[in-house]
Amino acid sequence: MNRLFYLPLYLIAILPFPLVYFLSDCLYFLFYYILHYRKKIVRINLENSFPSLSPSELKTIEQEFYHHFCDVLFEAIKALTISKKTILKRFKITNPEMLEAFYLENRSIVLYTAHMGNWEWLSFTPHYTRFATSTFYQPLSNSYIDKLMYQIRSQFDTQCIPSQQGYKELLRFKNEWVLSLNCIIGDQSPKHNSQRYTATFMNQETDFMVGGDRIAAKLKQAVLYPEIRKPKRGHYELTFKVIEQGPAHKEKNKCINAYIELLEQNIRKQPALWLWSHRRWKDKHSYN
Repeated sequence: MNRLFYLPLYLIAILPFPLVYFLSDCLYFLFYYILHYRKKIVRINLENSFPSLSPSELKTIEQEFYHHFCDVLFEAIKALTISKKTILKRFKITNPEMLEAFYLENRSIVLYTAHMGNWEWLSFTPHYTRFATSTFYQPLSNSYIDKLMYQIRSQFDTQCIPSQQGYKELLRFKNEWVLSLNCIIGDQSPKHNSQRYTATFMNQETDFMVGGDRIAAKLKQAVLYPEIRKPKRGHYELTFKVIEQGPAHKEKNKCINAYIELLEQNIRKQPALWLWSHRRWKDKHSYN
């Protein structure tokens, strides 16, 4: 990637974290108080997800979300120049031995992820495992941003695979005896022409994409959920939860039901860490 082309972002990335978070606070003020960026969407999502909370409690989560969201944007930029030492200090995996156990069993893994915590920092996972690491992604229409995100996600040897080619690539890994840890995000709204699974999630009937669970079943891979915790600003802890040991996958919809349950538990522990600005229930609510 041509660094000169992205010079303004690299100038931000070389700043120390305190200055990065000062810029994040400035962006928060702009988004929340001036532009009201997607504020109606966030409020509708929170009100329907937490009907028992008071307006003041919902507003607290709302403001915490915007602070966190701005942090994620700047932390993604900071990842352009972050060192391994800093990664190991700020992004911790509490049970890396689980990955090693599956590796020794010669079993690849689908990591069923979500827009929770700092999902972009999941690309730091190769520092904790011997698995070849990949992530599915949807190429962006803006080529400037698309190339930037590709650089951020791939710089620590995470292979970025366009979602449409995902199964084909993981099948190639299997045929070439490559043990892989494959990140697949499952919390986005399914496209209109795609398969879906409907379940109760955050107090609402919600359509989920199917894909990660089906791929894992076909390739006889284990399935894990990465529970994210944010103990303090700029620090994340990831704990792997087993959804499916593999290779059986005998129960239909077991994986996606377990994923939905674990994701909701994760959100309710630290609600501000989920991406509330997404039009997640656009088929059921008017966000206009």
